[in-house]
Amino acid sequence: MSEHVSVMPERAIQLLDVKPDGIYVDGTLGRGGHSKLILEKLKNGKLYCFDLDEEAISKSREFLKAYDNVTFIHDNFMNMDRYVSHVDGILLDLGVSSPQFDDADRGFSYRYDAPLDMRMNKEEPFTAADIVNSYSEEDLRKVLWNYGEERNAGRIAAKIVESRPIETTGQLVEVIKSALPAKVLSKKGHPAKQTFQALRIEVNHELDSLNQFLERFDRILNIDGRLVIITFHSLEDRMVKHCFKRLSSVEDDKRIALRPEEVKKADYVLLNRGDKADEEEIESNHRAKSAIIRGIKKVYGKDR
Repeated sequence: MSEHVSVMPERAIQLLDVKPDGIYVDGTLGRGGHSKLILEKLKNGKLYCFDLDEEAISKSREFLKAYDNVTFIHDNFMNMDRYVSHVDGILLDLGVSSPQFDDADRGFSYRYDAPLDMRMNKEEPFTAADIVNSYSEEDLRKVLWNYGEERNAGRIAAKIVESRPIETTGQLVEVIKSALPAKVLSKKGHPAKQTFQALRIEVNHELDSLNQFLERFDRILNIDGRLVIITFHSLEDRMVKHCFKRLSSVEDDKRIALRPEEVKKADYVLLNRGDKADEEEIESNHRAKSAIIRGIKKVYGKDR
């Protein structure tokens, strides 16, 4: 099983601008790579770590055992406002960790033949097999199109329904391949990649979680606090980009001449326009190729 390597770690910590006595949240703990970098910069501060995967928390407890100022929480990051308030920074790394992909029993990868699972939280009963074997053809098509941006969603959905029951990742890969024309199969990249992404997102409600988090994080972030998010596909990045743009801009009525002191100012400022990993990092960590990191800083509160 390969070791998980955090993506753009130095840039993430730079954007987060960790204060030694600050309160921080790693909303996607994973194997603790980013958390360790935050903890190294804290003195009297505190770090809260969230993850849906109990195995990830268990491994990270051991990895971070030298630190006594970290709290682990087994819950979705969208619920962090139930546990913390007045924080100085939040980091989200929305990628699936390498150990999750490489553990065949988890069913995340099209590279291994395993039960169709894909649950980040093993306590949840709903699996990828439930989607594949119970959704209508139209609902399957929507999932593959909306969450995987799969151009052949209709073909694949029809073939899945025709081929039921499908119980393993290997069976699903063969069904996908049989649904696609030769010109698609001859293209670079695995033909099942987008379908597997779509199913994973649907099983774990990933975009719903991100959307709810983006609607609620402001209530717990201090003035001068920062939010840094690393995304790995265009669906996530568009959501983050549009949210950050909305928070960092204002819509004044241009027809009214305002005095300088009356001009509205946005509650947030952008820290960057979206950075990608450099070639050196991509060469050593292929997961970094599709990653985009964005940051935003809170400069005003609702009571100004």
